[in-house]
Amino acid sequence: MDDDSVVAPMMLISMPQLADPNFMRTVILLCEYGKEGAFGLVVNRPMAEPAHEVVRTDPEIDIRKDVHLFTGGPVEPMRAWVLTADASVDDDATEVADGVYLTASPSAVRRALQSPPEPRMRVVVGYAGWAPGQLVPVGADLIFDSAPDKMWDAAIQRLGADPAHLLGSPGVH
Repeated sequence: MDDDSVVAPMMLISMPQLADPNFMRTVILLCEYGKEGAFGLVVNRPMAEPAHEVVRTDPEIDIRKDVHLFTGGPVEPMRAWVLTADASVDDDATEVADGVYLTASPSAVRRALQSPPEPRMRVVVGYAGWAPGQLVPVGADLIFDSAPDKMWDAAIQRLGADPAHLLGSPGVH
């Protein structure tokens, strides 16, 4: 991270009118923000297929059949990160929000793919990047304790908005 970047513990929440299938009803952890733009991970998009059906490694590793990936965004879908509440997962993990750590260490990714799934750990592939937008305070509880299909509603409510009132609002982006 350069001097112009700041770790940004914020969340971006898509508005109901956003029709882009990559970002419809997404909650994105903004991990880094600077004058060059933002780097974030969608945290409420679990993949339907288990990791062992979609991940190919070289050298090959034995991926647990009960591990699932999360789609972090449309950019670099072959790149993986581990998002976790456990700082000890990797010595180089960066705290991107209170109680939320991020690492791209290949050894941490391999361990996450080969270990029993942990409720407060996600293997995320791909990322999102853009200029600042809809920001909401982040918390480990929203990421790890909210069901993925309920996270968008919970994040919108943290903004002080009722999701039902947003659905009919024309022109909001």
